Amino acid sequence: MSEKALIIVDVQPTFCEGGELGVDGGNDVAARIAAYVTAHRGDYAYIATTQDWHIVPGSHFSAEPDFVDTWPEHGVAGTVNANLHPAINALGIEHHFKKGQYSAAYSGLEGIEDNSDRQQSRAEVRIATEEGHTLANALKAAGITDVDVVGIAESHCVKETALDAVKLGYHTRVFTDLTVPVSPELGEAARKEMAAAGVRLEPSA
Repeated sequence: MSEKALIIVDVQPTFCEGGELGVDGGNDVAARIAAYVTAHRGDYAYIATTQDWHIVPGSHFSAEPDFVDTWPEHGVAGTVNANLHPAINALGIEHHFKKGQYSAAYSGLEGIEDNSDRQQSRAEVRIATEEGHTLANALKAAGITDVDVVGIAESHCVKETALDAVKLGYHTRVFTDLTVPVSPELGEAARKEMAAAGVRLEPSA
């Protein structure tokens, strides 16, 4: 018997129109994801959100970003734009995982469970990670076999989350209508990479 999880990756104002790293179509994707969850919540044994929650992420931030390894400030812990998008926050999802506090983090499976808006110290994040309070371990503990991934951006954190899920042995899908890339070109490249790794790319309908 399969047990399914839905991972909602980084649907935050910082990645939507008007945000520090806004992606065209971000707000529409947030609304579509919210509608999907409302209609399909019962299909999932486990639903989780991830958030970029940068405190001091080192060289991940740069005043002269190359938009490959370095970026303008975004997802800054404790700011309004780092919170969940209002459409997602309204769903009342129980499990929330924050990533990138003190280093770059693209895969949501690296995130540690944290349902507060308090800024954790570097030591607290390290201990939580060492004790296994990660999304990867939460999926294992829940007996998950199948993972559906949605969110922002398809070309970056959605892709890396899906690739990690496949590496951990999960039957993994990315819903193509519930994500959006930074650009069409990067989206095409991400879809090729995911498909080659065994990620299924399907519409949510």
